[in-house]
Amino acid sequence: MIQRTFISTALASALALTALGALAQEATIRKNIAERVPQLKAIDEINKSVIPGLYEVRVNGTDIYYSDAQGNYLIQGSIIDIRSRRNLTEERVDKLTAIKFDSLPFKDAFTIVRGNGQRKMAVFEDPNCGYCKRFERDLQKVDNVTIHMFLYPILSADSTEKSKAIWCAKDKGQAWQDWMVRDSLPPTASAMCDTSALTRNVELGRNFKITGTPTLVFINGVRVPGAIDAKQVEKHLAEAKS
Repeated sequence: MIQRTFISTALASALALTALGALAQEATIRKNIAERVPQLKAIDEINKSVIPGLYEVRVNGTDIYYSDAQGNYLIQGSIIDIRSRRNLTEERVDKLTAIKFDSLPFKDAFTIVRGNGQRKMAVFEDPNCGYCKRFERDLQKVDNVTIHMFLYPILSADSTEKSKAIWCAKDKGQAWQDWMVRDSLPPTASAMCDTSALTRNVELGRNFKITGTPTLVFINGVRVPGAIDAKQVEKHLAEAKS
């Protein structure tokens, strides 16, 4: 009994020393980087990376850098596991930028349902985005899906006006398709129409650090920036469901 207590105490002491050592290491990295790279924003978190002696330095929520144990060097780039052919940095950023699908404010979006609508996705788009138009035209090939469309007018004042016209249309989904696929814009929005959802969408996107359109969000939380094609959409929908 005495021996077991001794071992437990020794183990606890060792763990405590390890924790103190990790805190001291983190403090050293923070101090040296702050002094040597003052333009770098406040560091959110420091963790050991998969490479011995290399530390992950997370800044501004989702920006990833790497440093040595003393904060003498700062590395910007990706860690690639060449055995499994995985981009570990990209996977880490994907995890940090994941969006909880069910937490999205769907009241500020309109819905387009194709086929049985069993698969679900959300999309943030600007009506003046050329890439979005290309994406929308290819998206016509995807069936059995429910699309929650968040108008996200960030490119210009005209984007806001077009978004208002679409949001205030009797059939929002049809108005959106008419503009994005057929270049036919609905009438100007009535002054009586409540377009506050568009302001909330822009704020929501900023909070999620959505800087470009289109940006897709799937039910597993994965976000995909850019105009991917229908085959890639199908792949993400299948992965989100599994």
